[in-house]
Amino acid sequence: MRINLPPIIPYGVGVMLVVFGILRAKYLGAPRALRAADDDAEPETESAPVRGKEQRRHLRMGVVWVLLGLFLVVSTYIQTHRR
Repeated sequence: MRINLPPIIPYGVGVMLVVFGILRAKYLGAPRALRAADDDAEPETESAPVRGKEQRRHLRMGVVWVLLGLFLVVSTYIQTHRR
């Protein structure tokens, strides 16, 4: 079975996946900053913000979304330019 969609639809979905994947990885996958209460508890120790389990999951899923979007855009381009 072959479905004929205008190429703008897969291109649009692919671009949205790439953009929202990048945003998800950047903002939701970023390490959390230390709270002021945490800074007061240990003023002599210089600790970097840590990335929790949720942030790693958002980072991985953001990368998956970007790869899926790129695959959709590239496969649509190949399909529309096939002879």
